[in-house]
Amino acid sequence: MTSLLWYSLMASLLVGVKSHADITQIPTNHFDIKLNTSQLVSDLNNYTTANVVQDSKEIDEKTALNLVWKLRQVQRKAKEIERLSKGSIRVGAMVNGSPTPDEPYYTVQVFEKHPNENVTIYWFRVLNPSGSIQALDLLKNEYVSLDKWKPD
Repeated sequence: MTSLLWYSLMASLLVGVKSHADITQIPTNHFDIKLNTSQLVSDLNNYTTANVVQDSKEIDEKTALNLVWKLRQVQRKAKEIERLSKGSIRVGAMVNGSPTPDEPYYTVQVFEKHPNENVTIYWFRVLNPSGSIQALDLLKNEYVSLDKWKPD
């Protein structure tokens, strides 16, 4: 019983001494507090100014194809062709080109599937990594934003 009491007393004494040492390191005046916080802020700045690699999520072929296929104009045209052909002609789409350093986009072709051939309806570019879509304006023979594109 005496040893148990002795160990408890020694543990309390050690905790008290350690706490006292920590308390004496607390700044006692306002100047010391400003100095410590300015050191902390300068240390934080060292970490926040490190070069961080930007997480650029590139899109893949499937995503590019789906972005084009879901366009309102493409869906409308597909339904119209199927309706007028009474289901004998279907509309399809395929990725016809992948991004390169010189051309950072997917090229997507939308076409009619005939028994003997495919007939192109629209050409699109899906920019990588943004996923922005441009359509080929046949009259100007250049790619334009969807806002400026007049499909029919």
